[in-house]
Amino acid sequence: MVGGGGKDSESVEAIGLEHSFVLSPTMSSIPGLLTLCPSRAELLVAREPLHQLYTVEKQPFARGKFAAVKRCRNVLNGEQFAAKLIRKRRRGGGPTPESLHEAAVLDLCRSCPHIVQLVQLYDTPLETILILQLATGGELQSVLDRDEIPEEKHVVRLLRQVLGGLLFLHNFDIAHLDLKPQNLLLTGPFPECDIKLCDFGIARHIARGADMREILGTPDYVAPEILNYEPISLATDMWSVGVLAYVLLTGCTPFGGETKQETFCNITRCQLEFPDELFQDVSPTAIEFISNLLTHDPR
Repeated sequence: MVGGGGKDSESVEAIGLEHSFVLSPTMSSIPGLLTLCPSRAELLVAREPLHQLYTVEKQPFARGKFAAVKRCRNVLNGEQFAAKLIRKRRRGGGPTPESLHEAAVLDLCRSCPHIVQLVQLYDTPLETILILQLATGGELQSVLDRDEIPEEKHVVRLLRQVLGGLLFLHNFDIAHLDLKPQNLLLTGPFPECDIKLCDFGIARHIARGADMREILGTPDYVAPEILNYEPISLATDMWSVGVLAYVLLTGCTPFGGETKQETFCNITRCQLEFPDELFQDVSPTAIEFISNLLTHDPR
């Protein structure tokens, strides 16, 4: 079950998933972060300079607090990719634990069709660069920005793929913790496309019995247990799925306030409403789905 307890290693391997990472002893003081195992690092970390194989556009098409994403092209065959450039804390240092963690999570998920694929990793004096599969349809958020509310049948299909990606992650006790339309990429023009999860910068490996408490996520999608500084679990992602379903079906957020603080108060109170003007064309099944996810108790 997505959001439930993870499987043990034998049952995970039995369904065809393989362990491609190890918890690094040098990172044991940073709970929740993974690193590439030596054999995978040998394959993924490039030895030659980036410009020998890729040309990278100057302007990013997406930008975050510590990273920018630019289109790049393989000079040998012309194939296009996305280059995620993650700034280093200090010049000349090695890859940050966070960038290695994101690479390790992506590498772990390399056989999942619903998660963006990692191609290669470059380390420069200023940046760690992840070469990623390019999703040509852009972010799912772009559909909402056009004031285009998807039909429920399309929302059902996309959410099934989101849940497929989450199931893969949760089988390895990894929570994404930042599910939102900006982190869901389309493989082509909407709605004749598939979806891929991306941006695992704040994903966390939640060890068995661990008491992990962190303030992270995006205001409209963050779960109450994060705001209340209660333990995070795999079920924390399921709250975000409920918010995502509400947003895709209506174009509105269920708890959005005039300020960030008001939004947080609405989330912690869990005051969920289904206005007729927003839900007149939404099925009772969809409303029940959302109601069952947007509950205070993660269990």
